[in-house]
Order: sequence, then C-alpha cells, then structure tokens
Amino acid sequence: MSRYIDNLNWRYATKKFDSSKKISEKDLEVLLEATALSASSYGLQPYEILVIQDPELRSKLQPEAWGQSQITQASHLIVLANKESFGEELVDDYLKNVSETRGIAAEDLTGYADFMKSKLMTLTEEEKTIWTARQAYIALGNLLSAAADMKIDTCPMEGFDSERFNEILGLNEKGLNAAVLVAVGYRSEEDETQHYKKVRKSKENLITHI
Repeated sequence: MSRYIDNLNWRYATKKFDSSKKISEKDLEVLLEATALSASSYGLQPYEILVIQDPELRSKLQPEAWGQSQITQASHLIVLANKESFGEELVDDYLKNVSETRGIAAEDLTGYADFMKSKLMTLTEEEKTIWTARQAYIALGNLLSAAADMKIDTCPMEGFDSERFNEILGLNEKGLNAAVLVAVGYRSEEDETQHYKKVRKSKENLITHI
C-alpha cells in the first residue's frame, strides 16, 4: 500500500487535540502553501484563508461553534471564507496575475477574459455564492490530505453559526462568508476516536467503471 494511502488511513476527524503541541512555523507554511496550490475553477480561487491563533479570539468564536473543544484546543484554527459575490474584477485581477507571471501581453488574454466573463457574469447572486463555496471546499480537501501527509491532525467543521463568525471576524465588510472551519494540530492521547476503525463505503459500492 502506498505511503499516501497509509497517511489517509491514519487521518481522522480529531475530536480532542493536545493543546500543548503546536505546529511549527515551517510546517504551517508548508501546509498553507499546499492549500494555496489547490485547484479551482478557472484558477480563480474566489476565497480567502484565515489562520487564527489568537486564544482570546478563538474563545470568543467557540460558543458560536456549539462549544466544540477543537476551536480552542487545536494549535491553529483555519477558516476558509468564500466570496459572497463578485464582478468582472475577479477575472481581471486573475488575468493581470497571469500576464505578469507568464509574461503574456494583456491584450492576448482578452479572448479568455471574455469567455470566463460570459460564463460567470450570467450567474445569479445565489449561484455565485454556491460556486465560490464549492471552490473553498476543493481547497479543504487539499488541506486535509496535505496535513495527513505531514502527520498533522485535522478536524473539518461545519457545525458553526456562519453569520456570527462573519460578524466576529469582520468578514461581511470584505464580502466574505465563513464556509468551513478546520482545526489543525496534534491529537491528544486521550482522544479515544483515534482508535476507531475507519468506516468507508466499499470501492465496489462507491466506484463505477464505465
């Protein structure tokens, strides 16, 4: 069995973190770089990654996440916040980056810009929010896999009041919405769930070859 599969079998949604163990700055940077390298539709990455270490802020957030201990126990709390809406600037900013990074004249990207805008600008506001949240979830998957590869424990969390998180973190002013949380750190020896056998659908029931 490959090391990658072994690491995915090792990971689980950590219920209790060892608050005395902190992720090193070096490892945190690697984890965040892996997350930033995630795929996204058109490469637009319509979200932001918030890394929260401040204990006072996390204590304030905890009641808005059903009091879950991971919010304060983990080494860091990561919030993936998707754009609630966007205009043509999302495409324009991306293609400016493409032009500068790849040394391509901006006018040579006009056709691609028009193509993306023709697809994205026809979305309703609700569809835009759904689409950007989906992109954040792609990054979530990459974050979880990268952390497992580094033997860093994680717990993805959807059980929280996004409106209160948005208010406390000042996301509304930035046009962002807290889509999903990830507590990252190292498991406590007292977390009994680390010993549970992993339960997944069999490949026969999950995968269809056509």
